[in-house]
Amino acid sequence: MYCFGLSNTFSGLVLSRALNGALNGSVGVIKSMMVDITDSTNLAQAYAYMPLAWSTGGTIGPLVGGFLSRPVEQFPNIFGHSQFLKTYPYFLACAVPATFSALAWVVTFLFLRETVSTRVTLMCFLRGKYHEDTTLDHATPTGPTDSLNTEDAARRANIDDSKPLPLRSLLIPRVIIAAGNYAALSLLDIAFRDVQPLFFATPLELGGLGLDPPRIGNILAIYGVINGLFQILFFADLHDRFGSKIIYSAAMAAGIPMVITFPILNAVARVQGLSLVVWTIVGLQLALSMILNLAYACVFIYIAAASPNQASFGATTGIAQLGVSIVRAIGPASATSAFSLSIKNPHHAWLIYYYMITLVCIGIFASLFLPRQLWKNER
Repeated sequence: MYCFGLSNTFSGLVLSRALNGALNGSVGVIKSMMVDITDSTNLAQAYAYMPLAWSTGGTIGPLVGGFLSRPVEQFPNIFGHSQFLKTYPYFLACAVPATFSALAWVVTFLFLRETVSTRVTLMCFLRGKYHEDTTLDHATPTGPTDSLNTEDAARRANIDDSKPLPLRSLLIPRVIIAAGNYAALSLLDIAFRDVQPLFFATPLELGGLGLDPPRIGNILAIYGVINGLFQILFFADLHDRFGSKIIYSAAMAAGIPMVITFPILNAVARVQGLSLVVWTIVGLQLALSMILNLAYACVFIYIAAASPNQASFGATTGIAQLGVSIVRAIGPASATSAFSLSIKNPHHAWLIYYYMITLVCIGIFASLFLPRQLWKNER
């Protein structure tokens, strides 16, 4: 992030952004640790706190970025004589979160306790030695051949919960189903997050609402705070009452009216301007978005249940995170391109909404494969 603020060329921006992604492996680790320190009685409550972190960052991050960008122009009395900030006008906006990350690393290094009971050295990991016992100790002849399919390998290795399974033993249906649903949810969510501020900023005559940046920032900041509180206060109780399957399915279904509110907002604003009705519909859209966010905690629980054993949860999360990383590369480009085509060609004005409804339908279809009862490891 420091490099990003010091970049003066497009290639420098791309390189620093790539480094940011390559060095940012914390999400999968955090989810793995959450499973290590919880059990079935409090896992839902623990995962309810995950959206709070995202919401807090999503609220504070844009405010920091907008407030500290080009400080020489915004605060001439304080930074007006700084030649460094004149040369690098976005360094301060990047340096604050980068410094926060550095402080977080210090706190983690000093105070975060290891949650894995059996650790593997780097050399053993690279050589794959920690798979030996998994594939040899539990194999028993079943006929003319000793080869085991992936389900059998997962079940037999599950006898010893402390031994991670090889990758091929993790590519089983339940892992693929959980990872696929996580990818489908992320694709819809990232597309919506990209389109929403674009829609708010697009002029009325081009199909948007024509809001100015400060008002858009305030809307997203308020949403971030309310969404975080909503997840913490209500998810665990809703999960205990209805279960993961019903909540996840309802959350994905909420995506349909959430998308439909976009053209309704523009139609009403063309007639009434930014009236109370328009703001009521904006509030409804944000409420539906909060319901959609309930799906994240549910899919995290499904991923935890999909792992063949406790020691393989990190690898299972890695598989799920790989799929999400791919769709998060596709989602913004595809959604913003569809939005641009919708604005450019009046005959295709609804293209972006058709595209997003398609993403919702994909998510609903994927949710049909999730079981009502969480998977259980056979021992």
